Amino acid sequence: MSAFYTQLVAEGILQQDSALLKELEKASAEELAELDKKVEEAKEEQGDLEQNESSIHRAVFLAQIGEDEKAHAAYEEVLQRPTTTLNQKLDIVFGKLRLALFYYNPQTIQKEIERAHELVNKGGDWDRRNRLKAVECIWHCSQRQFKEASALFIECLSTYSSPELMPMSEFVCHGALACAVVMSRADIKKKVIDAPEVVEVVGSIPNVDKMMRSLHDCHYADFFVALAEVETEHLKVSRYLNKHYHYFTREMRIRGYAQLLESYLSLTLKSMADSFGVTTEFIDKELSRFIAAGRLHCVIDKVGGIVVTNRPDTKNAQYQNTIKQGDLLLNRVQKLSGIVSM
Repeated sequence: MSAFYTQLVAEGILQQDSALLKELEKASAEELAELDKKVEEAKEEQGDLEQNESSIHRAVFLAQIGEDEKAHAAYEEVLQRPTTTLNQKLDIVFGKLRLALFYYNPQTIQKEIERAHELVNKGGDWDRRNRLKAVECIWHCSQRQFKEASALFIECLSTYSSPELMPMSEFVCHGALACAVVMSRADIKKKVIDAPEVVEVVGSIPNVDKMMRSLHDCHYADFFVALAEVETEHLKVSRYLNKHYHYFTREMRIRGYAQLLESYLSLTLKSMADSFGVTTEFIDKELSRFIAAGRLHCVIDKVGGIVVTNRPDTKNAQYQNTIKQGDLLLNRVQKLSGIVSM
């Protein structure tokens, strides 16, 4: 870990300890020499498969001690060998992906995901296909592409086999949060809340479970409390989601407000505030902002202290759109008939 230790010292995270650095450098040099010896022995005594495996183990060790550039170069050298098998190439790409995720290099991550797809399409086995879905799910989460992330999460949840990426409980946490933003209430209940894999690890992420269940069961005050806990204990501390915690909490509040308003033609601001366990001033400010942005279909009667819903008439909108499209079609037909008659 000498290279990684040096990097942490340079960034001011750790203090310089010359004795520790020498000890780490000595241990790394000894392990690297042993791996180099195994690579040479494989070249002299074993076949191409064993040679490639030895070289991959050496690249993995370089990654573990923080030699980012050397590890990428070592991986790439084995990848370009004509004797490297398809599964070995996929393992190398996954190794490069883990490095890129650790140092958070978006360009490299996208490049390696595309390369992994090309290899998988050539005949990658089921396990590696599933691991790729898990990596993509987390990558989409980090890019705020929650719709794509949720679809991949549902696909690989029951067969998750990537502990090197993150523990199962963390993967469920990230995937469940992605689903909570974009999936329908019924789908969240069926595919996430009641999923056996989620139930199995829910003890490790009680706040996430509480947030989803309370929203589904219309316990809005509990939902707000759980949402605040999810923000502080999961979103802000996640290296993949911390950039999006404002967006996530805003979207979840909108979902909560919209779900409550869907059940009423009108209700008082005080009643709505009591449902969410907040003050009337807070709910008034929140609704005003989201109504102005076109995110909630309602109006506030400030004098009467009432919120009146005005849901968009989808049938009427479809009717008007059909008439509009029909007029355009008739105009085109008339123009075409004029050209044909000439």
